[in-house]
Amino acid sequence: MNPIVYAVPVFLVLIVAEFLVARARGRPVYRVNDTIASLSLGTTSQLSELATKLVNIGIYALCFENLRLMTLPVDAWWTWLLGLLVYDFFYYWHHRMSHEISVLWATHVVHHSSEEFNLSTALRQTSSRFLFGWVFYLPMAILGFPVLVFVVVGLIDLLYQFWIHTEQVGKLGWYDRVFASPSNHRVHHAVNDNYLDKNYGGILILWDRMFGTYLDEDDAEPCVYGTRGRPGTFSPLWANLDVFNALFMDAWHARSWADKLRVFVKHPGWRPADVAARFPKPAFELERAKVKYNPPLTRFEAGYVLLQFVIVLLAGTWCLAISTTATAASVAALAAWVCFSAWSLCRISDHARFAWYGEALRFAVLLVLAVVWPQAFANLF
Repeated sequence: MNPIVYAVPVFLVLIVAEFLVARARGRPVYRVNDTIASLSLGTTSQLSELATKLVNIGIYALCFENLRLMTLPVDAWWTWLLGLLVYDFFYYWHHRMSHEISVLWATHVVHHSSEEFNLSTALRQTSSRFLFGWVFYLPMAILGFPVLVFVVVGLIDLLYQFWIHTEQVGKLGWYDRVFASPSNHRVHHAVNDNYLDKNYGGILILWDRMFGTYLDEDDAEPCVYGTRGRPGTFSPLWANLDVFNALFMDAWHARSWADKLRVFVKHPGWRPADVAARFPKPAFELERAKVKYNPPLTRFEAGYVLLQFVIVLLAGTWCLAISTTATAASVAALAAWVCFSAWSLCRISDHARFAWYGEALRFAVLLVLAVVWPQAFANLF
């Protein structure tokens, strides 16, 4: 069974605990709309990986079988410890390049799209990781780390990073200087000028100290979270496509063929001079970034969205749980319905036009499928 299925209840318990602690301290850090958006992105990311994870693992396995220089013993403890260390090193460079190359930023920006910083933010994950992420870890295959080691240490590295997405844990002294921690990860998520492009480490922050990207959190400069190109929506679909769309539009409008290519490989925010002149964008202002995107929800809307998303989250978790036992068609149908449901609920949070029509459509689709394709439902249980 997918190990994430076992992690989901733990994540939710810790999110509730953080919510209660923050509320008791008089520092609320959760909003229904933002939290639902974060959990929606986490759900859609995991479901999309049912179809795409073979890209990462398959290419890695192919390289391991044909290009490895040696075979490290899978039953030796030091292989696992060394594997985690090496994976974390390559994760640092993957993460850093995802902030320094525009097309990689397009796949990573999803994780930074929340204007809050809490444990649910950790679950904001992209659905397009499979496009480029696998490239950075191929040296592990060549060095001879077995596929099982690669998969497990990658999961450990990812799960470790969940707890560092919080404002409820202060500075931790020496720990902050060695390991990734809430303090130095707050810096990483901030859009303040001083904090940009810092603290990329997954488990060890030592990589940042070695390669010049480390910065301490300054108590005199509170972190402002989000991205400099605010999407202005909670839609999980647009969160995944926003920067890709901007890049392709700039490439389309650029007159120079060289610039059309540079758009994708230059630092995020770079635009050809002719495109910037014809299609100007407002300059970033920190004070404006402090005003969060927060369309007000009525009590009914907030309650409805929250209740419905609990059902959707359970359905998504169940889809992960039975993904290896149910038929591919049944799993695909349930995954598609969950993803559409998450999008529809987020559109209600946006107060989007026709948002409630989306709700009617998803219930209608569920009813039609139950009548027309009952076997698909039977295969899910």
